[in-house]
Amino acid sequence: MDAEEWNSRYRASELVWSAGPNQFVEAELSELTPGRALDLAAGEGRNAIWLAQRGWQVTAVDFAQAGLDKGAVLGEGLDIDWVCADATTWRGDPAGQAYDACVVAYLQLPAAERRAAARNGFSSLRVGGTLVWVAHDLTNLTEGVGGPPDASRLMTAEDVLADLGGETFEVVRAGRVAREVGGADDAQPARTAWDCLVRVVRRG
Repeated sequence: MDAEEWNSRYRASELVWSAGPNQFVEAELSELTPGRALDLAAGEGRNAIWLAQRGWQVTAVDFAQAGLDKGAVLGEGLDIDWVCADATTWRGDPAGQAYDACVVAYLQLPAAERRAAARNGFSSLRVGGTLVWVAHDLTNLTEGVGGPPDASRLMTAEDVLADLGGETFEVVRAGRVAREVGGADDAQPARTAWDCLVRVVRRG
């Protein structure tokens, strides 16, 4: 989907995504001391808002202005800079300031575009900064539920690490994780979706 298709989707409903943060983003970043954070491909800003509520100074970047507009309303009064730009071409803070953390959640792109976004997110970090990447895993196509039906837009943790080839980083976490979908108040029984989760710390 291009930016205008996403704009149309965001305008068509109150919220496309949940209001709360992604569970893996919350788990991986809740322990960090707040600083400057980048939410790359932020959508409606659920992760950016959660970070800002915890005291982070956040830049939320997405190419769909309609999503950012919704986020700005939901996050009114919080320290969030809403930036309309493409994650595959965005080159960081215009002032050149580095970030302490970068989140990329469910940016499902073909390999070359994914690599560009991953490298943009990583390069925005200061040395010692943390990148958290979560996306629908390749195995979700045959073993899980939800997510894109196109394998070219799915990935593994190993793919994301390969995207960062040539960079210097410490791998904190890289693998496949299960996420329960539905159940409880849902009419459908709980089902399992498979995501890839990568957390790295920039070392050079």
